[in-house]
Amino acid sequence: MKKLASVLLAATMAMSVAACNNDGSKPSESESGKSEAPSTTQSADAQSSESETAESTAPSGEVVNLKWVAVGSGMPKNYDTWKENIDPYLAEKIGVNIDMEIVGWGDWDARRATMVSTGGDDYDIMFTNGGTYMNDVKTGVFMDITDMVNTSMSDLVPYIPADYWEACKINGKLYGVPTYKDSSQTEYIVWDMDMAEKAGIDPSTIDSFEKMTPALKAIKETTGEASFVQKKEGANYITYLYDGMGAGLPGLGVRYDDPEGKVVFAYEQDDVMSNLKTLHQWFLDGIINSDAAVKADDEGYKPVIIAQGWSGAAKTTWGRNIGTENAEAFQWGPTVMSNETVRGSMNCINANSKNPEKALEFLQLVNLDSHVRDAFYYGVEGDNFEYVGEGDARRVHKNNMDWTMAGYTQGTFFTVTQQDAIDFNEWDEVKELNEKATPSVLLGFTLDVDPFRDQLTNCAEIYTRYQAELLTGTSDPEEAVPQMKAEMEKAGLNDVIEGAQKQVDEFLKK
Repeated sequence: MKKLASVLLAATMAMSVAACNNDGSKPSESESGKSEAPSTTQSADAQSSESETAESTAPSGEVVNLKWVAVGSGMPKNYDTWKENIDPYLAEKIGVNIDMEIVGWGDWDARRATMVSTGGDDYDIMFTNGGTYMNDVKTGVFMDITDMVNTSMSDLVPYIPADYWEACKINGKLYGVPTYKDSSQTEYIVWDMDMAEKAGIDPSTIDSFEKMTPALKAIKETTGEASFVQKKEGANYITYLYDGMGAGLPGLGVRYDDPEGKVVFAYEQDDVMSNLKTLHQWFLDGIINSDAAVKADDEGYKPVIIAQGWSGAAKTTWGRNIGTENAEAFQWGPTVMSNETVRGSMNCINANSKNPEKALEFLQLVNLDSHVRDAFYYGVEGDNFEYVGEGDARRVHKNNMDWTMAGYTQGTFFTVTQQDAIDFNEWDEVKELNEKATPSVLLGFTLDVDPFRDQLTNCAEIYTRYQAELLTGTSDPEEAVPQMKAEMEKAGLNDVIEGAQKQVDEFLKK
């Protein structure tokens, strides 16, 4: 495990990709949402892999229909046109057609939970991340693809760094295909600078919830409307400094910089509780919209959001997502790296899929074939985007922001064609963030939840009942957090903490 930790840390020196907005509008959409921000150049390996994929011969025989379920901003309005365009290409290349189900951010948790709990073979591929991955693997939802990737993804396996594959393994077995992206986490406050100027705000001086309060009040006084618009997902980034250990219970974890590795319930810790109390006051003051706890969509103008990614994404994605052409982002909190950030975006094969090899072959094509990558990332050529320039100067010009698939959920960004709207290499910033990221004290550690699986599941169900009101500021955290914890303790929270602590202690001794 320690060896894996060091390998993962070294890997962050490599160029990587993807950002995602914590307000729900992932950046590509972070993503990725949390961004429509592709790589400026392709490495020689990427170009070689893409060339090999493009030159593959058309398969013979029956065309296989695959279904891929992922999170995003809902089904694209021009989905039928997109499918008519992409299916013939996929059929010619590898003998598949694809059906997409893009579930809205607000509905994703419930839809995903229903699909994995009912089983069945009504999908082949599902997007997932570290929050649910461990539990789904333990319950047999996803297929063991350890050996299969070497035959069905022979080009993609060497393209993605080996440590990314290792990070996705559980007990030595692989159940997910990682997206080749950034493996650290940095949070930013993203501002509409025009509105900030109108309200007399200097966002460059604001790097905490406490400092945000006067600015948010000034914007509300200027517009007469809520200035920190939330939906029911809420401020789920509020505990990001606590390594969740892959347990799947938000709030359970070890603070990334705690050398003793004490397992705690983060929502009652001073740093998190302070921010929760600020959120609640914002709600009482009308800074947060009154319907936040029941608001499912993420549409409309927002003068400020908090988002995960890098500052350059303000120009490439976040600005348009919040409704301005003049956005800037300023860092909120430190840059950290953990197993959960490495596992931030994966695609898994249904354990009941009838065509797992084809599903893996398809994911390889999505990653390495630039034509396919652009289609999933940008949408319909001639509608959502146009190609401009030729050769090395070829770029994508986006015609609109209507494409609702989330690019960070799909695959690497290195084979996405660069946009013509930016004249800088934002991946240089990603690289620097990864190099400077502080590793969690538990980097390389994966919690074995089997000894307390039932208790953990029961606690997670309790958390779900409190999440929306707590993380939107609707409820008073000084009342809600103790109530939530008391219910969890009756459901076995102390057993979970005690069991997790034993495993953490053993890990830190090595």
